[in-house]
Amino acid sequence: MSTRVLVADDSSTMRKIILRSLNAVGVTSAVEASDGEEAVGLFNPGEFDLVLTDWNMPGKTGLEVTQEIRKKDADVPIIMVTTEAEKTRVLEAIQAGVSDYLVKPFTADTLREKLEKHGC
Repeated sequence: MSTRVLVADDSSTMRKIILRSLNAVGVTSAVEASDGEEAVGLFNPGEFDLVLTDWNMPGKTGLEVTQEIRKKDADVPIIMVTTEAEKTRVLEAIQAGVSDYLVKPFTADTLREKLEKHGC
């Protein structure tokens, strides 16, 4: 069974980097969302094994995306993709239901570790 990932980031360049990293670790099934609103609209329980969301996005922030997804699915792993500067806000994100976080820039190996940690 292949892992299905929802990737939400308003930067098309960052989405490409994330998709390339996912491919490098063997994940070939990913759906892209260009902002938080789209991510929430695309998410349905059982359709994705993992959500990777940027923190800062127009429409809905990664935090709001997490809160909306948690209303639909309490168990899907959600990894917040964030910059070092936002690391201090990670506690807030964890309280909102984020499973983990990934600090930009990251390597494919770091991404693989996070995926394995969450059973993907």
